[in-house]
Amino acid sequence: MNTRRDFARAAKLVLLVILTGVLSASAAQAGRPSFKAPVAKSSTAVAFDVSPAMRDLPLSVPLTLFSTPGEREIRPEGGVVAKDRGFSGDAAVQRTTTRLGTLATNIPSPLLTFEGLSNVNNPFLVAPPDPIGEVGPNHYVEMVNLVFAVYDKSGNLLAGPTQLGDLWAGFAIDDCTDLSGDPVVLYDHLTDRWLLSQFTTRGPIYYNCVAISQTSDPTGAYFRYAFSAGEFFPDYPKYGNWPKTYLLTSRDFGPNGEYGISVYGLEKDKMIAGDPNARSVKFFLDSAVIPIYLMGDGLLPADLDGHHLPSSTTAAPIVGSMDDGGPYGAPFDALNIWEFSVKWRGVPIASINLATQIPVASFDSVFPCSPGARDCIPQPGITDPARFLDILSYRQRVTWRLAFRRFGTFASMVTNQSVEAAPGVAGVRWYEVRKDGSGYSLFQQGTYAPDDGVHRWMGSIAQDRKGNMALGYSVSNATDVFPGIRYTGRLKKDPLGQMTLGEGTIIDGTGSQTTTSSRWGDYTSMNVDPTDDCTFWYVNEYYTVTSLANWQTRIGSFRLPGCP
Repeated sequence: MNTRRDFARAAKLVLLVILTGVLSASAAQAGRPSFKAPVAKSSTAVAFDVSPAMRDLPLSVPLTLFSTPGEREIRPEGGVVAKDRGFSGDAAVQRTTTRLGTLATNIPSPLLTFEGLSNVNNPFLVAPPDPIGEVGPNHYVEMVNLVFAVYDKSGNLLAGPTQLGDLWAGFAIDDCTDLSGDPVVLYDHLTDRWLLSQFTTRGPIYYNCVAISQTSDPTGAYFRYAFSAGEFFPDYPKYGNWPKTYLLTSRDFGPNGEYGISVYGLEKDKMIAGDPNARSVKFFLDSAVIPIYLMGDGLLPADLDGHHLPSSTTAAPIVGSMDDGGPYGAPFDALNIWEFSVKWRGVPIASINLATQIPVASFDSVFPCSPGARDCIPQPGITDPARFLDILSYRQRVTWRLAFRRFGTFASMVTNQSVEAAPGVAGVRWYEVRKDGSGYSLFQQGTYAPDDGVHRWMGSIAQDRKGNMALGYSVSNATDVFPGIRYTGRLKKDPLGQMTLGEGTIIDGTGSQTTTSSRWGDYTSMNVDPTDDCTFWYVNEYYTVTSLANWQTRIGSFRLPGCP
């Protein structure tokens, strides 16, 4: 008996609403491309049960670095890699550390930093780590490839490190018990629950494995679900929290070379209640039908911050970016904003549409990497370019998170991506998009890249309840800045497009990475504490000792002025 296939056959597929308004009238008038409407499919979770308490799961066996040959790269990425055409310019670059262009800084120092997970917690060397974390009222949960742990908010370890697959030990979908990776953790402040996830890599049928805490305690038991992705490998899964729905996007690779982006809604109310009949609704944006530049290498779902919420019927934004110098033939540099909605009725009613394309200041997302496409960012003491760090800028996508927040009469969302900010210099392009009664508009944008010889990339951005922004990122250069973790910020009323507060440090690196895979990571995570809605928490990776892949992670918190 093949358990996976039996469960897959049991999944109920229901054709839903066929999209008729993929492009709005205004979009059509603007000459944007038209394409065949995707069709929604609904299915029930193919497996469900309840886990043991996370605090009782076995600890991961620490790695003995010197006895482990080589390394393992988590799911080598597919897709097109763009060729560098030379620096094309950046029309929004900020080349100073503050608005006044001085070296003085008034950004607050961290309130706390503590050591997170590292590669020594893994059973073998892993690259990249993909560090991600989330903060709740009393806990901080961190996930990396291929372990996770729970801390209190003073940095004390409460549970773990535990291998990702052990969270699904004994589950009916055995693939979920593998060490697959690409984890995501969310704290749902609307229901006081935690969501932990990973994809599967075994095939030929693939799954998104999703665990929802039974209570507010992330060290307790979880409701475990598996949602089928069919024969399409769901790479780069990203989740978002919406009032009645957990959002999920993935970039999918089919068995016969097919490619597209899947956008899911997961039925939140049933999942938090432990209902085995929780459903998903899925749209597949097929690159054979839809111009690939409209979705690129991934779309990012909105993830709610704060307590001023959209109504349960408000469509959720799903955002991607496109570069006219990238590999997919985009006609101009822009943010593409899709809208997804679902009503959880007896037969769900769902829709997705390309709401708008917002032109942005010109940017160059393709970094001059050599000899390989991942060999990009130099490090001290590393003379072999094949051991430079991957910037991932050639991926046509914005980077975790798409932090969504309501302010009175408008909603605001912020996100970022790595770019070439000056010839051979990496910087972080960030955006704030607002939506009001007249639709979406770009309120501000900037590329943070002070002229100090330091590369900045792999960012994550969020806003506190006052509208102040914090942006965290990786740093390195060829001479004296080892891979480390910094942050910057701006206050709500500061001049638009500027990170005005200077630069703070979570931790300085003291070592370089020597692996020839060059993988640095696909995402980091900036989150806002739901207790005060002011304190930022950030996690990223760094090195203390020059080594093959002995990466470490550091978690830090800080608060910007004017948000008590």
